[in-house]
Order: sequence, then structure tokens, then C-alpha cells
Amino acid sequence: MDMTETTSEISTRAATPVWPCLTYRDAPAAIEFLCRAFGFVERARYGEGDVVDHAELGWPGGGGIMLGSVREDSLHGQLPTATGSVYVVIDNPDELFARAEQAGATIMRGLRDEDYGSRGFTCRDPEGVIWSFGTYAGAPEGE
Repeated sequence: MDMTETTSEISTRAATPVWPCLTYRDAPAAIEFLCRAFGFVERARYGEGDVVDHAELGWPGGGGIMLGSVREDSLHGQLPTATGSVYVVIDNPDELFARAEQAGATIMRGLRDEDYGSRGFTCRDPEGVIWSFGTYAGAPEGE
């Protein structure tokens, strides 16, 4: 089977085939913040007490993220926390900017219009993960 067939087969199995995975020192607090500040919806959480083995936060427009607590027995646990960034396509950057700011997100780049047609902003969550939100939905296929 060539790579094209594999990619096609994989992409038909899920509505959203790409889910960023993040690790947090305080995963329960991260879940609460991400839902309150950005509007994610907690869909699943596994673990005991303050340890989150696996959680899924859905994005209202589809897709979402997976996250968990730092654990030595996890491959993701080998990554340092507060690394990486996530870009989320949104229709309402002004509204979400106000919500994120009110919830205590650290604004790194304020709300602005870009020369490529996007409007958005960038902020950091309490553990340092960088989140960008904007109207740019990617280049059309074939470009």
C-alpha cells in the first residue's frame, strides 16, 4: 500500500483527524482554564484524583485537543510542559479575545488584522502553552 492510500484510509475514519496533545503539571486546573477562557468543552477525563491520564476537550466548531498530567510512564510525559503552540480557526476573534483576557490569559499579541486577511490574537495559558486564534483557515487546496 502506498502512502496516498494510507492517508486516504486514515482520513476517512474520523471527522477531525488531527488532535494536538498537551501535557500539564496541573491538568485539572488546565482543563478548567481552557474551558473557561477559550470555550473548550470537556468530553472525557480518565484518571484518579489530581492525575489526569487522558482528557479530551472538544472545540465547539469540531475537533479538539487531548491532554494529561505529567507522568513518567507516558511518552508525552517526556516532553517539557509549556512547549508548543496551537492555532485554532474561529469566526469571532473579538469576542474570544475579551473572554480570554477576562479569564486571565497572558496576551502576547493583541487582536489585530493581518495582511493575509486574518484577524486574531495570541496568548499564553497559565502553564505557558501558546494559543493563537484567528480567522485564517489555511490556504485553499492546490496552492
